[in-house]
Amino acid sequence: MTDDRGMTDDRGVDAQPAAETADDAQPAAEAAPAPAVRVRSVSIQHDGRAASTPSDVSFDVAPGEVVLILGPSGSGKSTLALALNGLVPHAVPAELTGTVTVGGMRTADATVARLSERVAMVFQDPDSQMVTGTLLDEVAFGPENLLVGRDEVLARAEESLRQVGLWERRRDNPDLLSGGGRQRLAIACALAMKTPILVLDEPTANLDPAGIDEVYAVLRRLVDSGDHAIVLVEHNLDAAIDLVDRVIVLDAQGRLAMQGQTRQILVSRVDELLRLGVWLPVALLAALRLRAAGVPIDPLPLTPRELTASLDAQDALPALAAQRGHPSAGASGHPAADASGHPAGNTASGRPEPAVRVTALDLDRGRTRILNGIDLTIDRGSFVAIVGTNGAGKTTLLQAIAGVIRAPAGCIQVLGVDPAKADARTLARTIGFVFQNPEHQFIKGTVAEELAHGPQLQKMAADDIETRVSTMLDRFGLQELRDEHPFLLSGGQKRRLSVGTALIDGAPLLALDEPTFGQDRARASELLTLLDALNAEGTTVLVVTHDLQLVAEHSSHILVLDSGSVAAFGPTASVLASDALESAGLRTPPLARAFREIVRHPDWRSVTRLSDLPSGAPS
Repeated sequence: MTDDRGMTDDRGVDAQPAAETADDAQPAAEAAPAPAVRVRSVSIQHDGRAASTPSDVSFDVAPGEVVLILGPSGSGKSTLALALNGLVPHAVPAELTGTVTVGGMRTADATVARLSERVAMVFQDPDSQMVTGTLLDEVAFGPENLLVGRDEVLARAEESLRQVGLWERRRDNPDLLSGGGRQRLAIACALAMKTPILVLDEPTANLDPAGIDEVYAVLRRLVDSGDHAIVLVEHNLDAAIDLVDRVIVLDAQGRLAMQGQTRQILVSRVDELLRLGVWLPVALLAALRLRAAGVPIDPLPLTPRELTASLDAQDALPALAAQRGHPSAGASGHPAADASGHPAGNTASGRPEPAVRVTALDLDRGRTRILNGIDLTIDRGSFVAIVGTNGAGKTTLLQAIAGVIRAPAGCIQVLGVDPAKADARTLARTIGFVFQNPEHQFIKGTVAEELAHGPQLQKMAADDIETRVSTMLDRFGLQELRDEHPFLLSGGQKRRLSVGTALIDGAPLLALDEPTFGQDRARASELLTLLDALNAEGTTVLVVTHDLQLVAEHSSHILVLDSGSVAAFGPTASVLASDALESAGLRTPPLARAFREIVRHPDWRSVTRLSDLPSGAPS
């Protein structure tokens, strides 16, 4: 079977001979342009690893095409992306077999500097590519190293910074940006290179929904110009799906499992994708659940708009599932909260001391006010999602509560402990913290030693420590990597390790900054199920996240920050039903957006979670 994007067999797997290279390949048609990217029989084995990930992978990317690479965590997606710009094998300690050709140039035969004229890269971790003291200098750095003229460099820098909404901050140090702001800066740096090939590894993972929309609007303009081929590693399929032409899927061993046109793969092979545990559009997951419950949805939708149209086309829909309550959203008598963050009716009436109390908290970074007059009370046993646009102060508030950054004494109480005054051992016993960037918390030489560090600080017995470490390694699929250096793990594996280090001490409060970043759907689901179980047992969970669908599915309460102040705080269903998210510059989660627009079945407009739907399919 052949299509205009390349040759595939009936399974959607590349049918060209594995040994074929760019030099001896014959064009499929006289008029077909040469591929922008050609990957042939590529396997990559990192130093010290027994297996190759990816393993024996072949595919092409046509000029102007957008290709999405999917696969479970650890399958080699990011490693493959690094091979497209020559960092593998020239800079990363790994052996590459097979060939990668970009813009007619074999990456093994060219320097990274020469390849940068053809391929621009946005890394999973934006901090890994920041080298200068201002945003303007950062964006200008790449073109300057290509000896582009001064006027052209400045023009490119301005255009790129404006495209990502950072031109007004061009004189700021990148360190002053939020994680999402640094991600947008990294994208601006790639855009300024004006290369025909753009490789993006989780480009929106640290962005708020509005920022995600901005990035994909920029990418859409690039695609419409026809000047760029884009290779995308992305878990947020709800944002990316309209842009993607073709999907390449790796299995857990890093082998090519399937490739083909977007709808062909995501719809026709959805059962296989579910088994692999990769991310899928939430509209597709909702439709699968409804179809299993007897709703004749055909074809399956990929976007919220398509899901809305499919449901409005139905003459009748079954009864909705009972609205699922959360333990701290009323099911256990916990009160709703007002917009100031104070639980309604929370007086000195004998109720337990809250998990977190924040009073008149102001925090500055340099001369910039980050948090302004925060007053907040969080009941024990809550599962609170902290949301807001990039720069709203989410991470700063979480770090202040966890004692990672020092707040003024007396402003914060966590289970009776003032984080500003507590020693490290007391904090570790009270609060388990997960950084936005996992590498910021790794201090040991192996995965097992990293997990053992916290219990060792608590002076636990050696046998108890080993039992806890082994349990955590099994729980997060890291047992085979126990002797690896944490910095050599994949992005998703690093995230799982960082969460494990927070959980292993059994702290009664967990504070996690973007805990599902870099995780495949299966691993993210396992982690969230674990957090749900801990929360049900009484652990208070605070999560900073940009994934508003995660918020809708799992949190008991939503705390909305806007410009460093509390804009809203209350039970999840109440906040989602209000205009609090939109007022703070956020977007309604995709599932809620799809159901809000239903015309013929108004009772269904309240749906915000997959669990609200009639059961019957994987969710």
